[in-house]
Amino acid sequence: MRPPLLNPLFALVTSLPGVGPKQDKLLQFLLSRDETPRLADLLLHLPASVIDRRARPKIRDAVPGSVVTLEVTVDRHRPTPPGRSRVPYLVYASDDTGDVVLTYFRAKADYVEKLLPVGEKRYVSGTAQMYDGTLQITHPDRVVTEADLAKLSLIEPVYPLTEGLALGSLRRAIAQALLKLPAMPEWISAGVLRRCKFPSWSEALHRVHEPRELTDILPQQPYWSRLAFDELLAGQLALALVRAQLRRPAGARHTGDGHLRRKVIDALPYALTKSQQEAAAAIADDLQKPLRMLRLLQGDVGSGKTVVALLAAAAVAEAGKQSAIMAPTEILARQHIKTIAPLAERAGLKVAILTGREKGKERREILTKLEAGELDLLVGTHALIQDDVIFKSLALAVVDEQHRFGVRERLALTQKGDAVDVLVLSATPIPRTLVLTYFGDMDISELREKPAGRQPIDTRAIPANRLAEVIEAVGRAIKAKRRVYWICPLVEESDKIDNATDAEQRFTSLQKRFGDKVGLVHGKLKGTEKDRVMAQFASGEISVLVATTVVEVGVDVPAASVMVIENAERFGLAQLHQLRGRIGRGSEASTCILLYREPLSETSKARLSVIRETTDGFRIAEEDLRLRGEGDVLGTRQSGMPGFRIARPEFHAQLIAQARDEALRIMKDNPKLTGKQGDALRALLYLFERDEAIPLLTAG
Repeated sequence: MRPPLLNPLFALVTSLPGVGPKQDKLLQFLLSRDETPRLADLLLHLPASVIDRRARPKIRDAVPGSVVTLEVTVDRHRPTPPGRSRVPYLVYASDDTGDVVLTYFRAKADYVEKLLPVGEKRYVSGTAQMYDGTLQITHPDRVVTEADLAKLSLIEPVYPLTEGLALGSLRRAIAQALLKLPAMPEWISAGVLRRCKFPSWSEALHRVHEPRELTDILPQQPYWSRLAFDELLAGQLALALVRAQLRRPAGARHTGDGHLRRKVIDALPYALTKSQQEAAAAIADDLQKPLRMLRLLQGDVGSGKTVVALLAAAAVAEAGKQSAIMAPTEILARQHIKTIAPLAERAGLKVAILTGREKGKERREILTKLEAGELDLLVGTHALIQDDVIFKSLALAVVDEQHRFGVRERLALTQKGDAVDVLVLSATPIPRTLVLTYFGDMDISELREKPAGRQPIDTRAIPANRLAEVIEAVGRAIKAKRRVYWICPLVEESDKIDNATDAEQRFTSLQKRFGDKVGLVHGKLKGTEKDRVMAQFASGEISVLVATTVVEVGVDVPAASVMVIENAERFGLAQLHQLRGRIGRGSEASTCILLYREPLSETSKARLSVIRETTDGFRIAEEDLRLRGEGDVLGTRQSGMPGFRIARPEFHAQLIAQARDEALRIMKDNPKLTGKQGDALRALLYLFERDEAIPLLTAG
């Protein structure tokens, strides 16, 4: 049960005056919510910068290009002439040092007359510009009387916005939400508060949204850092609760004599790499120990994680138990089964796939076999955690994270068996500092080598004005019977970011040139349609596949040896690396072309340079973390860390370890979160939506 104290923060934003259905839709998009956001979501949306209105010069001393607040007398109005709506409405004003023109476009005359009455004194704030030798402020941000000057915020926060949402209306909504902030208990221990010089939760929120100094809103300052620590502590505490639950003594263990594993290894067309052998051995060791396994298997694109997961499932099958592999997308689940099925068949393992596409009789048959124990391994998507999916003896849950699954999904899957061991796969190598953040205190295996036979990839960056040459080269590749991915950042014009080429447009232009040799696949297509086009590409019926980042994970066409990534400067490092990993899987040398639009920002230049220099995913992940000013660490859109709204690795890395230590101390001193401090910590978990771990406190 959520603590009643939090109810005001869980009220919907539509309960605020002035927030109607239109704003609700825009706020859902801005705050990445699938439903109406809560006041807590609004309050955790922090400013990106500030406007400083403290400069109060005389007119003659105003600096063009700066924000100024002027004390003026209104002299006269020059309204827009009838029938000439493009001509601005001008208000002439002055002080004892000179004149200023206040310019309004498409203004309502009665509104401007009331706002700036002739002969009256007003305080006007906005950006000063020179025009025809006269100081001018176009659409002043603020016009107030002397009586209202005291209420004027001299330092105003500027928030990240979405198209259609005005800064003023977002500011008003946040100000209203601050008024409803309840008095919160302190969940951070006195020692940490003292050491980190943190303010209270309430003061931190107020000072970030109502800054008194320009520096109050900086992520490295105590106000933002306090909120980041709260978020990190909630995450670490949830992981620690899950780990404590999963780490309880596990009773009967899940590993056999090795005969099925040997069969799988014999069925492989190549030898296991050294790190695959080490990971498989570490997993087999975990499966024998009296505590449940909680291991993270990190490996780059194509490093052979699926085979290691299959060896783990084979070890469990030797003991007569079942395994499940849960992937975040259908495309990935089908990729896993494609790798697993032929090897499993030769080893005598029974496997099946379950996604949203298996329906009716087919689905019923799979579920019957599963419950009867006739399946050793079930691969699937979220479909695996539905109530009617019943295992006879689930002993191993393999969760392919791809940063889309949280603690909740991991728990739901492990609850389908008794003392289930957990293996988490990550296809994005993660810097050590961040592993703690996403996965808590897990054992880690890393796959650092590529399987034998992988070809090097030649990566080149080419400006978009040489597009014609690239299309010529694609023509030559088609003639040579090679296969080409052409990646675009968007699906269609309506998603438009200025001049980014959309996939449908590029498909049309390449189709005109190469006819039916070109196919198109993107996220808005039905699963069956995607599969049809992918199958045509895999078989060579089409030579060029125009796609969005839907091919980023899980698509395996060894014959594809050329990749063109359009608007490459718009992608994050991790994403470019994931995309490039789709080629270089066969016996041919491969080429990746990064088409970019000029001018490039410094960050984009650095990204393209790193991706050209190396194919080592672990190095790329470290560079991504270092560069991520514009943010796309691990392929997530927002600046910031996946699953985190406030914490920023470049500013708060040292807080991650502190939050982890604090979570471990809490688990040692108060594992059931009882008493006043326990209540405060439960409130923290609910506030940051990490409450999925709370039911574990009552579990045996």
